[in-house]
Amino acid sequence: MDISEIIKELMIPIVVVGCFVVGYIVKKFMPNDNKWIPLIVTVLGVALACWIEMKITPEVVVAGAVSGLASTGVHQFAKEVLGLDGTKRVEK
Repeated sequence: MDISEIIKELMIPIVVVGCFVVGYIVKKFMPNDNKWIPLIVTVLGVALACWIEMKITPEVVVAGAVSGLASTGVHQFAKEVLGLDGTKRVEK
């Protein structure tokens, strides 16, 4: 089993979406201090996963953390690859 299969097993899509939305809101209201966003979405991801699964086990905690951190990856993908950050790029 490779790493991509493990990540696919652990990600909870609704947690990724919820953390993405919260991370985006935090970024817009705290634009000068973005270093806390990964920590915020990780903790939120763990809390949401535990709430959804109605149990606290190491697997659920890891799945929540992976899902929360995946939301930052989704944001970076949308920003860098798709160019959805709202800024215009100057080609050299």
